[in-house]
Amino acid sequence: MLNFSRIASATIENDPYRWAIVDGLFANDDAIALSGSFPCDHFKTVTGDDGEKGYEYEARALIGMGADRPAFPADLDSTWRDFAGDLLSQSYRAAMTQLTGIDLSTLTIEANAFHYARGAWLGPHVDLKEKIVTHIFYFNEAWDRDEGGSLTILGSQNLRDVRASVPPVVGSSVVLVRSDNSWHAVPPVSKQSRISRRSVALTFYAPGSVSTMWPPGDRTPLHTFDKTRNTSAGGHPSWSNVLRGLWR
Repeated sequence: MLNFSRIASATIENDPYRWAIVDGLFANDDAIALSGSFPCDHFKTVTGDDGEKGYEYEARALIGMGADRPAFPADLDSTWRDFAGDLLSQSYRAAMTQLTGIDLSTLTIEANAFHYARGAWLGPHVDLKEKIVTHIFYFNEAWDRDEGGSLTILGSQNLRDVRASVPPVVGSSVVLVRSDNSWHAVPPVSKQSRISRRSVALTFYAPGSVSTMWPPGDRTPLHTFDKTRNTSAGGHPSWSNVLRGLWR
């Protein structure tokens, strides 16, 4: 399903850090099928502030940390089981290794699906050091940039220092090579948005890492994401207030 050659032949940007846009990942029929059957089961609401960033979104395990098969496979459409199979393949690892120049052949992976409903967001941050490379796939058939929700590549922690903005349209993706200055964020999805921002993030982890999304002993109740309401559990700060410098 995945076009591995598109990944392997993509170009890594070096400004403001090492990252890449990889598009054309799916045949048109597969893109439509994946978008139309994006999972809504077994999600949890993730919200809070870890001292560096604030965040609010809905998350579902697609491939658990170090697993060799998708999570809750019986509840996934067959296209999603096929997609997860591609992510677990050595062909995918080889393509990502060629793109990044980092040997990813034996690193542990984890993949999660996300709904960003109205008001959902992710503040500016640098990924944890154990996250070597992250590949973010998008699954919206279309997206209005005016509704927020685009991945924002930042030159610094300053939210005005925008270097690129990538809307979450199916078939496109972003690869982030973690560094001490790999700042990025997701502005809040508009309160008028009729559909959630839909994505999957796959991360290659350093040996010995523990999942922060699903830490050992996590007993958070899971629920079905309500597409008809498209709302998150909590509130969020005004993005304009954030831009005025309420964050350090």
